[in-house]
Amino acid sequence: MNARGEQGLALRRALSPPLALFTLLAFAVSLSAADQLRYVIIFTRHGVRSPTWTSERLNQYSAQPWPDWHIPAGSLTPHGRAAMKLFGAWYGEYLRGEQLLGDGCADAKLVHFEADKDPRTVESARALAEGMLPDCKPQVQWSHADGQDPLYYGAGQPDSNVVAAAVLGRIGPNQQALEEAYETQLDTLERVLGKKSLGRAGANVDPASQYDLMKRLGPLTPAATLSENLALEYAEGMSGDQLGWGRMNVTDLRQILTLHTVYADLMRRTPYIARARASNLMQHLLWSMEQAVSGSSVQGALGAPKDKALVICGHDTNIENMSGMLGLGWIIAGYPPNDTPPGGALVLELWRNGAANSVRVHYMAQTPDQLRGAITGPPERADLFIPGCSTAAQGYPCDWDKFRQTVEAAIDPAFTSR
Repeated sequence: MNARGEQGLALRRALSPPLALFTLLAFAVSLSAADQLRYVIIFTRHGVRSPTWTSERLNQYSAQPWPDWHIPAGSLTPHGRAAMKLFGAWYGEYLRGEQLLGDGCADAKLVHFEADKDPRTVESARALAEGMLPDCKPQVQWSHADGQDPLYYGAGQPDSNVVAAAVLGRIGPNQQALEEAYETQLDTLERVLGKKSLGRAGANVDPASQYDLMKRLGPLTPAATLSENLALEYAEGMSGDQLGWGRMNVTDLRQILTLHTVYADLMRRTPYIARARASNLMQHLLWSMEQAVSGSSVQGALGAPKDKALVICGHDTNIENMSGMLGLGWIIAGYPPNDTPPGGALVLELWRNGAANSVRVHYMAQTPDQLRGAITGPPERADLFIPGCSTAAQGYPCDWDKFRQTVEAAIDPAFTSR
């Protein structure tokens, strides 16, 4: 029984019959005026995966070979799948506790599961579905067309010169200054690698190559991938020589992981890049919410008008793009600011109070120890303030019409498609 049911039962037991009738009527009126969760979108990153780079490429940067994951590159691990299933079970409990979903499988058909077609995202979505709706056999949908799905990789082609200018306009003309800002983290990473392999520039890049971003970002480019791979080792539960060759502790890892988040901030959250890559996805999510509000079919929406939940499994890139275009930020215990660990999710909730609708947005992730140990329990949650839309009320809600206007203003129609 949820909290509201328990409150009503306590009232019935405590009050005399005439007073109980009057009080319960007042209680029912107060409940009818309370906010009720009507629809939720959970956009999640896939679970813990193996490195996407080949061993040969990784080993160029380290004094010793990287550990063998014994699965294909970029694949969801069995451990990662187990953690995603636990996360799904928590989502199920939460949505049933908010009375959005009922017990059993009657509402299973009202939850739409979607994934990018990468095997790790499809299997992660299946794990979430199994945890959320046990014994209900929910189905996951994904595109079977050739090439990259524009829902996850963007529609249209951004101008490469504008992309470069947008990033360079944030870091300034001096590459050495960028390296110096993260010198401590780079030194720690090279100590763990056992090798000075990141290619410090020590001087400005030739102006003729000003639009070569990979050169301009210098050691941050390989460091972003290498630092995330070390974080994946920790999340997978590796220890001893397999975890950073025995040269890395948790404090080192948190410091090193900053190199990944700063790279992501520059290359994925910079507004022009974020709008180009996420406008199509955000437009489809907005259409899906409009469909839930109206109860009528909306072209381009994901799922059906009567759906109560939309669960999408994609990539950290997608979450970073969407948060960049909307100006969202968060801090989750155990991670650098705005980190997007495996299984982390951007959650959009549609609430109704009488005839009024509002939207609340938050970011959720399992703690590093929950992820590492595949431990059940509530994930960490950060309620997000949407600039130009949120109020100061608990959960930073946005009026639905204002939310729609804010998102529409952030979307660039040049990068959308039905």
